[in-house]
Amino acid sequence: MASRAQEPTPIYDNVDIDLFVKVLNHTLFSPFFIFFVPLFYIFQGAKVTDPGIIGLSVYWILISSFWFIRWYSRLYRNQGSLLIGPPRFDWGDQIIIVTGGSSGVGELLANTLAVRNVTVIVLDVKPIVTENYNITYYKCDVSNWEEVQAVAATIKEEIGDPTVIINNAGVVQGKLILDLSPQDINQTFGVNTLAHFWLLKAFLPAMLEKKEGHIVTVSSVMGVVGAAQMTDYCASKAAAIAMTDSLRRELDHRYNTPKIRTTVLCSGHILTPMFQNVEFPTHPLWKFLSPSLHPVTVVKSIIAALDEQHSRTIFLPLYTSAAPYVNLLPSFLRDLLQWFSNADYAMKNFAKVSGRRASEGPVPAVSLGKKD
Repeated sequence: MASRAQEPTPIYDNVDIDLFVKVLNHTLFSPFFIFFVPLFYIFQGAKVTDPGIIGLSVYWILISSFWFIRWYSRLYRNQGSLLIGPPRFDWGDQIIIVTGGSSGVGELLANTLAVRNVTVIVLDVKPIVTENYNITYYKCDVSNWEEVQAVAATIKEEIGDPTVIINNAGVVQGKLILDLSPQDINQTFGVNTLAHFWLLKAFLPAMLEKKEGHIVTVSSVMGVVGAAQMTDYCASKAAAIAMTDSLRRELDHRYNTPKIRTTVLCSGHILTPMFQNVEFPTHPLWKFLSPSLHPVTVVKSIIAALDEQHSRTIFLPLYTSAAPYVNLLPSFLRDLLQWFSNADYAMKNFAKVSGRRASEGPVPAVSLGKKD
């Protein structure tokens, strides 16, 4: 077993199943690409009635049908229209809040958004180090309702009402359930779950008045499946996912504001300091099937979700998309997966190797942004 850190690796180390699927989606699984294949053979002298041409045509119809259903489902979910999708995101007048934005994924996200000339507000317990003039930092423990309420009033007075909320802050304790103190549990749920409620209570009313906005919940695949020594973390992330799902229903059917979008990010391991000492299998097959994510990949997925204006759940990398079905497997297969991934022992030496615990203080924990 070995931890995954951001160290130089051979180029073939970056070849994984996600890359293969991406290539396939643009070739063998692409209706546009497949459409020209039978035409190429016809131009070379093949007959339309040839079995190969008929087979390719049937395959194209099947692939096109799949993509059409997927496309229509997304449009219906967001607009209720087959032909009219949402307009592109207008970056010019946006005020975006990023919690846990002083380091890790949150810092990269804040700086990337700032390059697009939007107003970025970072809420964290330590300042963000940046040269971007359009990033404004407010010291705030987002797990504390009174602090969020006070900072929200200041933000509305000095900057205006945020149009996008990115709930990114998170903490991990890395302890067995009986080793968790009440303070540990309160901190985990305070930052990973309750902070989402406090941000929504503070800033959602203005979005409801405008009937527009976007709420991004940075959760984790560990909110879908469990693992040993992460009871509080998994439970808090699961709560954030369920909260956003319920929020989507309220926005659509009770507040009648479908144009307020919601995005949930369920990611696997990200190469940030918080989980850099988690021990993973070193077998090449494991690295191929379950690669770690670079922070830039996570940031790009969030920005793409904002840009396309669709509510969605994002699973990154590819293997995490199977997580919702893991609990449907027979117990012996579930145990086999846990054994293969070392999931129940990955955190065994986490606190010892890290030399710290999240409960030692809010600064190193909260400021690490997204942390899976």
